Amino acid sequence: KPPNNPQQDVHDNPFHLTDNQSPVVVRKLSRCSVSLQETGITLASPGTSDECPVPQKRPRWEYNSPHIFNIGIMNVGAPAAGMNAAVRSAVRTSILNGHQPYAIYEGFEGLADGRLKKMNWMDVGGWVGTGGSALGAKRTQPTKLGLPQIASKFKEFNLSALLIIGGFEAYDSVLQLAEARPQYKEFCIPMVVIPCTISNNVPGTEFSLGTDTALNAITEICDRIKQSASGTKRRVFVVETMGGFCGYLATLAGLAGGADAAYIFEERVGMRDLQTDVEHLAKKMVEGVERGLILRNEKCNENYTTDFIYQLYCEEGKGIFSTRKNVLGHMQQGGCPSPFDRNLGTKLAAKSVAFLAEKMHNNYKEEGGRVVVECTDEDTACLIGLKRRAVQFSPVMQLKSQTDFQHRLPREQWWLKLRPLLRILAKHESVYEVEGTEASIE
Repeated sequence: KPPNNPQQDVHDNPFHLTDNQSPVVVRKLSRCSVSLQETGITLASPGTSDECPVPQKRPRWEYNSPHIFNIGIMNVGAPAAGMNAAVRSAVRTSILNGHQPYAIYEGFEGLADGRLKKMNWMDVGGWVGTGGSALGAKRTQPTKLGLPQIASKFKEFNLSALLIIGGFEAYDSVLQLAEARPQYKEFCIPMVVIPCTISNNVPGTEFSLGTDTALNAITEICDRIKQSASGTKRRVFVVETMGGFCGYLATLAGLAGGADAAYIFEERVGMRDLQTDVEHLAKKMVEGVERGLILRNEKCNENYTTDFIYQLYCEEGKGIFSTRKNVLGHMQQGGCPSPFDRNLGTKLAAKSVAFLAEKMHNNYKEEGGRVVVECTDEDTACLIGLKRRAVQFSPVMQLKSQTDFQHRLPREQWWLKLRPLLRILAKHESVYEVEGTEASIE
């Protein structure tokens, strides 16, 4: 039912909007949008169609473009919580901006096979709270399938922009397409990567979409594991986490779960370190501590495996404590996304679509009776990320020098500064430097 007050914004209620009795789009305006009176659009009776035609007149907060462009949306990499929320936001904000979103199923493999679908408003209904990837996520990259085949599909479906939601493979894929622009003009379109992986190993951002959900899952499981030994005195649990070569999950879960040690790839682990930790834990058990928690990243060390560390603690802890082993596995990837990941995916996708719309509007031209987008600047192929609580677009060509491609890691990782704090809280001798921010009051 339309509000009685014409100045009141419409929130979460779809209407057919008309301008001079011309029906236009069924849309949802958020509370942060301008009022309907400012847009010059009047309300009509609610419609019944699920289709969303291109609006003939847009509110001022939308990017005003005279042409309709096709925006490709795909998932690349491993599934992670928040992917579907980002796709939902991207589809609907593309429609609100007057463009046509195309869902590309199964990543670049689906693109090569032509598995694309025109999306409308209701196609993504209910996606915000679902886990996994509704579009399907594959790790295959463009160079493996062949750049000529990918370029031909770009031309066949007349894609004017590309939005990829995924992990390190998504970032590497856009980098490959950006480097191939001189040879293939089909790749001279705006492209954006939304980092979405539980590993948090993508350069250009401090937090990846899906990491919060995985971290909550690990922490909850570790709490349950420790509670399972509430009736058993002096027991140590060795838990293996995912993350590839990145130790973010092990470190942050160790801080949140009160771990005694967290072994990661970024910090070399030697036999003396393991011996010191065993002796330290045994001393704590004698002093009254009843349970211990050891976390290990899955690719911490190819020789000091989870089984090796488990056997070591079993042998050295005889008569003092018992040891149990748990490999969490893919339960870290599943589950419904946390509110943080839902909101983050929604916001990043909306900002990415606005970025793509601006670049398309500034770089289109008419060629052979067709309107095409052509851009070659570095800032038209970017990764959107969070840096010091601010959203930034970083060109992937500039991020290349900040990446360790062999181990799929950023060369600098902010959370490594928290490692000393983890050992201090476990009663180890270490030094933690508090990071401060300068602020001025005017």
